[in-house]
Amino acid sequence: MNPLHLTHFTATSCIGRGLAPTLQALREQRSGLAPCRFERADLVTWTGAVDGIDDEPVRADLREFDCRNHRLAQLGLTQDGFAEAVAAARARYGATRVGVFVGTSTSGILETEQAYRQRDAQSGALPAHFHYAQTHNCYALAAFVRAYCALQGPAVSISSACSSGAKVFGSARRMIEAGLIDAAIVGGVDSLCLTTLYGFNSLELLSREPCRPFDVERRGISIGEAAAFALLERPQPTSGARPDAHGDAIMLLGIGESNDAHHMSSPHPEGLGARLAIEGALAGAGLLASDIDYINLHGTATPGNDAAESLAVNALFDGTPCNSTKGATGHTLGAAGALEAVICALALRHQFMPAGIGTQMPDPALNLRYVLESRDAPLRSVLSNSFGFGGTNCSLVLGRADLIHERSGER
Repeated sequence: MNPLHLTHFTATSCIGRGLAPTLQALREQRSGLAPCRFERADLVTWTGAVDGIDDEPVRADLREFDCRNHRLAQLGLTQDGFAEAVAAARARYGATRVGVFVGTSTSGILETEQAYRQRDAQSGALPAHFHYAQTHNCYALAAFVRAYCALQGPAVSISSACSSGAKVFGSARRMIEAGLIDAAIVGGVDSLCLTTLYGFNSLELLSREPCRPFDVERRGISIGEAAAFALLERPQPTSGARPDAHGDAIMLLGIGESNDAHHMSSPHPEGLGARLAIEGALAGAGLLASDIDYINLHGTATPGNDAAESLAVNALFDGTPCNSTKGATGHTLGAAGALEAVICALALRHQFMPAGIGTQMPDPALNLRYVLESRDAPLRSVLSNSFGFGGTNCSLVLGRADLIHERSGER
């Protein structure tokens, strides 16, 4: 595939609002997980909640969109000058030539949960202030981001469970390659709600302690929430590599998607779908497995998922450093793919490997070169995995433009 540039990116999660706090937390190996205090959730588990989401409603002209998920989206869009970068792209290309591709698993379903508690006692009617189409509907997130950024191009919400925030990169790339748009906002937003918390609890997948991905004592996931966005643009022909604000261009090099269709909530036990996605991403990037310097694993900390992913990784890689960053952020579900892509972009920009926070003793049976501590490292290309319910899989390869060009010269 033709590389695309992440000319701007940002992330907001329980470890920080924006890139600087996120980077600091990763370097200092700080987790944002805490005992669950979410309203009406009587569960013994830990969550990655973002403080202050409900402190500011969405912009007044968009009040019909007001819900926790869109407040989190707005909070994310206003970090690191991201909204301003989108405005500059809109001025450069035109409002119809910038697309919006965002992932979410439950969108604003919390608004529906609250509305059902406020039904009329006699008729059962939902309250008049409830706007399903602008809050709960999965497309509502794309519509909100599009309206917030004053865009008129294609807008798509993808809800493919925990691969959503990665698969948006593929959808955006296809639109750009087809010549329908020149740039795209890609990202993911998911917020805490009772449906998610109690749903995963019913599947017996929630950990009663902070999650420990790939640990010999891993016992389940810790659910988090996040908003992460990137601006994708074509390389600029005059410069060869369009630098971002820090002068070091981060590129999307390859995307691999697959669906193993093995089970509604369990991956193929041999990791076959995951392996296909990884192989597709490497092929799209024109790289060998040995070219990857670090792997950000999906790593949910459930016994089955971690075991299946390790089989896929070991089938293709030989001791590549890897870990899951969900011990820091929690599993942010539909936002996870976008959040972890931004973490990979930060790792490439600042030349370090983030720690596998929460993991104490990597399971020797999984046979991975698991990174437990943050450390400086020369990174040229990295892989990020995102796998979801129903066997929907997506892997991304990101790289630094300067070092990728250097590698090309070596061959």
